[in-house]
Amino acid sequence: MILPSIILLIAFIALVWSADRFVYGAAAIAKNLGVPTLIVGLTIVAMGSSAPEMMVSASAALANKTNTAVGNAIGSNITNILLVLGVTALFKPLLVSSSTLKREMPILMLISITAWYVISDDFFSAPEGIALMIGFIFFILSLIYIAKNQKGKEDPFVAEACGDVPSGVSNKTAIFWLVFGLILLPLSSHFLIGSAVEIAQHFGMSDLVIGLTIIAIGTSLPELAACIAGVLKGEDDLALGNIIGSNIFNLLAVLSLAGMINPSEIDPDAASRDMMVMLGATVILIAMSLNLKGTRRINRIEGTTLLFGFFAYQYYIFSQVA
Repeated sequence: MILPSIILLIAFIALVWSADRFVYGAAAIAKNLGVPTLIVGLTIVAMGSSAPEMMVSASAALANKTNTAVGNAIGSNITNILLVLGVTALFKPLLVSSSTLKREMPILMLISITAWYVISDDFFSAPEGIALMIGFIFFILSLIYIAKNQKGKEDPFVAEACGDVPSGVSNKTAIFWLVFGLILLPLSSHFLIGSAVEIAQHFGMSDLVIGLTIIAIGTSLPELAACIAGVLKGEDDLALGNIIGSNIFNLLAVLSLAGMINPSEIDPDAASRDMMVMLGATVILIAMSLNLKGTRRINRIEGTTLLFGFFAYQYYIFSQVA
């Protein structure tokens, strides 16, 4: 298991790095072509942290591992809330003040319930995948429309997304990184899926479990790094926005790929167990963020509670395997 583990680690690093380079190149080209910064920021840049999940799910579905693709989407959302938010809150309590985030939280809940309904019959069809992808496109267009027509102070999440759009990058450099990312992204995801499946088979883990655990945690590392960096710079809304935005993208863009590419039956545990954990974690996130007492702060005690929930869930998952 040493060689597959080494390949898995290298593949994770290559996947995250190549996704960053791909987004950098794509955003720079779009900027150079005159695409408004707002649109580039809320599409290419905002989607950047979910690029690893999208590529992994596509590769898994193409390899007839739809359960792994579904597990990756669900597991990433669970990891984002319980692990990423939990660790971030331990670094520094998060204040919630962004109007966009308050608006997106109920949307996240609605999308989460919809995603559960889609796979509740233990079958993921192509029309269901297409419907989720259409929802994703509609969400992005709505986000752009609201941001363009928002009056008063610019939302911190929108401002940061637009601030990350590269400028002054030559077309030659941008094209190089775009092509480089396009080559390395699928290559690294191919090796990641292959090594993960080999490890899963060695330990008797199902395709769903490997997606929920090892792959989900690995592909959520960019969110962890972004959130910690955000709170250390005092950008609490950005940190929380990364989690909410990533979870919405996971359910609409990442999950949809599994059904669109390889419609098939889904492990019943995905809907009856893991989706329930994801929905519960989402409810907890909303309750912590929209504190009715008016403080709207996710403190260290709540962060510790989230972390406890994450490790309890992981323990339960692996105890089922044993």
